[in-house]
Amino acid sequence: MVSFFIVLFSFFFLSIHVSTTDTISADSTLSGDQTIFSSGGTFKMGFFQPGNSKNFYIGMWYQQLPVQTVVWVANRDKPVSDKNTAVLKISNGNLVLLEGNNQTPVWSTGLNSSSAALDAVLQDDGNLVLRDDSGSVLWQSFDHLGDTWLPGAKIRYDKRTKKSQRLTSWTSLEDPSPGLFSLELDESTAYKILWNGSTQYWSSGPWNNKSKLFDSVPEMRLNYIFKYSFFSNATESYFTYSMYDPRNISRLVMDVSGQVKQLSWLNNNDQWNLFWSQPRQQCQVYAYCGSFGICNEKSQPFCQCLHGFRPDSQKDWDLMDYSAGCVGKTELQCSRGVINQFMPLTNVKLPDNFEVWGITSFSICGSTCLGNCSCMAYAHDESSNRCLMWTNDVLNLHQLEKDNSEGNTLYLRLSASDMPNSSSSGKSNKAMILARF
Repeated sequence: MVSFFIVLFSFFFLSIHVSTTDTISADSTLSGDQTIFSSGGTFKMGFFQPGNSKNFYIGMWYQQLPVQTVVWVANRDKPVSDKNTAVLKISNGNLVLLEGNNQTPVWSTGLNSSSAALDAVLQDDGNLVLRDDSGSVLWQSFDHLGDTWLPGAKIRYDKRTKKSQRLTSWTSLEDPSPGLFSLELDESTAYKILWNGSTQYWSSGPWNNKSKLFDSVPEMRLNYIFKYSFFSNATESYFTYSMYDPRNISRLVMDVSGQVKQLSWLNNNDQWNLFWSQPRQQCQVYAYCGSFGICNEKSQPFCQCLHGFRPDSQKDWDLMDYSAGCVGKTELQCSRGVINQFMPLTNVKLPDNFEVWGITSFSICGSTCLGNCSCMAYAHDESSNRCLMWTNDVLNLHQLEKDNSEGNTLYLRLSASDMPNSSSSGKSNKAMILARF
């Protein structure tokens, strides 16, 4: 009986020791339901499944919050299907993730250093650090950010390589693979948000050394929660922030919505509170609703498919991933005898990716678009008589209020069978009659 209690106590002590460690050492692994904790108990690391996804990822999240909030993912674009046959360990001087009976490589820290990694430590600031036997840092997760920017981390611009670190959104709430929206620091010392790595749709404005803030982020003024710091020398620039009260929990996220959001945890309500976000309006996010989708600030959800179109993937739309946009319910035919018409979309902000066909009348503009099989929509600028055409995709379309002076009419090409039963009068009706073979 004494031996039994000794064994039981030893097992209990070992379990406590394993479950509270913050380190993956050279002779230990992480697999299945095993986890490690940061020394102060703020963060936890292990395998997780986002939402209802069947995939597993190695990531870290806040340990003490009732809502699992993931702040970093290692294998964000290479999930594993079985956490029990996957293992995270130190191998050949790197931290690696292997999967299956064949231990197929999935993810690695990718070091080619002559110094071999001794262990990986999860720090209480949310930084995963790979160290050698002297304690020197060989690799850290703060240099490989995902969608979350924690206090103490930096987003840098390297003046020598002309490259910037990026925060990149998840693809959807259940898919942490890199999405279309990213935040980076540019050479002008301004933060900007990009769509698809190229199209800028928001900027913080350059750093103002006198006022110690970004001019286009007024929330930084008279702020008693966050302490901001900007640094620049001949080789790099970076921005970081910390909390005046380290007991407060906050994170900055490049969200799946395409907005950058600063969130703080409210203990009294057990939920995240939005401190600020940019762009402020959802429809200011470039191409948020994908091709042939329209964004409307007055509707819920913000995105709808245009009449005659449906979501390319309803599952993705349900997860707030609208990037695939919409597809036509009826495939358009472009041949003699087939009737196509144009449906007027009134009070809209015209998409950006138009081509100027020329200076001409409204009727000739519509006829020209009809005769071009790749023309999906057109608009006529009355002030200049310009004929604007959209070929292939209609992207970044916004529905505006009726009294908005920026509102225009876009004429969308549809099969006659997809046209609404009722038609508008006047000029819009004329356009539909014109657009027939």
